[in-house]
Amino acid sequence: MRVLLSTFGSRGDVEPMAALGAALQALGAEAVVCAPPDPEFAALLTRAGVPLAPAFTPVRQWAADAMANRPPMSLPERAAIVMAAQFEAISTAAEGCDVVLTTGLFPSTAAARCVAEIRGLPYIYTAYCPLFVPSEHQRPFAYPAHPHPPGETDNRVLWARDIQSMNALFGGAYAGLRASLGLPPVDNVRDHVFTDRPWLASDPMLSPWEPTDLREVVQTGAWILPDDRPLPTGLETFLNAGPPPVYVGFGSMPLHAFQDAARTAIGAARAQGRRVILAHGWADLALIDDRDDCFAVGDVNQQTLFSRVAAVVHHGGAGTTTTAARAGAPQVVVPQIADQPYWAGRVAALGVGAAHDGPTATVESLSAVLGTALEPEVRARAAAVAGTIRADGARVAASLLLESVRSG
Repeated sequence: MRVLLSTFGSRGDVEPMAALGAALQALGAEAVVCAPPDPEFAALLTRAGVPLAPAFTPVRQWAADAMANRPPMSLPERAAIVMAAQFEAISTAAEGCDVVLTTGLFPSTAAARCVAEIRGLPYIYTAYCPLFVPSEHQRPFAYPAHPHPPGETDNRVLWARDIQSMNALFGGAYAGLRASLGLPPVDNVRDHVFTDRPWLASDPMLSPWEPTDLREVVQTGAWILPDDRPLPTGLETFLNAGPPPVYVGFGSMPLHAFQDAARTAIGAARAQGRRVILAHGWADLALIDDRDDCFAVGDVNQQTLFSRVAAVVHHGGAGTTTTAARAGAPQVVVPQIADQPYWAGRVAALGVGAAHDGPTATVESLSAVLGTALEPEVRARAAAVAGTIRADGARVAASLLLESVRSG
């Protein structure tokens, strides 16, 4: 059996697909991941032993341009470009495949849905966060130019309005693509792409799914790619030269709202008497001086590193949150966009760290929440929760996927 795993997004979208691809291959299936061909993703998939089928463009510069609206265009216009281009890329990747599983940006998942229909293949949509799946227990994500009505507290009403918002943003592009392919029109873009039985690839402790009659959800656990890479020699030397430092990294965030992130974070850690490991990330964070209490890193084994730090300061991506939780590291989340406020809230609710109020921090505000995360009781709680985080989500999902296809 050959499985197509399709995504278009940042590392947080790609790495779980690499984990699932590796798990599928361990069970005897073939897997191919259609993902952005950025060098870091190519290296990641090579490490996982899963072949890469390139998406229509590398994503790092595309994401920076989209967030800065370069060139100027509306979200529906940008979505239409991605949808059409991704249909071509995913179609090529789907040659010889028996099933399509997709996640990532909505225009890409919509394109994957069309590829599956055209080829008559089973199709599975997966979310990494409950925020994007209809449930009366939570409010939907509010898209730009489509805010929630002031004062509306009924989540069922908000999810019904969410259909209208997504039709307004993506319906025209989807209708155009489907018409060009000879596929029938749909009147509810969201539910057609998300399906009535989506999968949720997140940890049940970190993001529990509460049953709802709005959707039947299959929660598999997070898809985690094991990492056995040794830490670089220089990093090992730094770790061994003093007490556990604070890790600061914002992953795939360009940080438009938090321009002086490195200086602020280093200042906050120093105010707490802590050393710092600074991850460059997509924001290209750099050391602010030549003092020996800070060390800068690129792509390293976070699974190992996080178990040796005093706290992890990050943006609140699903992958980073899960990795820090598994390592038992207290967390400070400075959420920027999308699902990151959700993960910040979960970290605070579980007592495994603290959430910064908003995307832009000062030395004083970040030092305050870091101080909370460094309290002994928070570290004890983080260590206790670490033992409950499942590591078998990718294997569970791989088994379910193969069973569902074989059973028809």
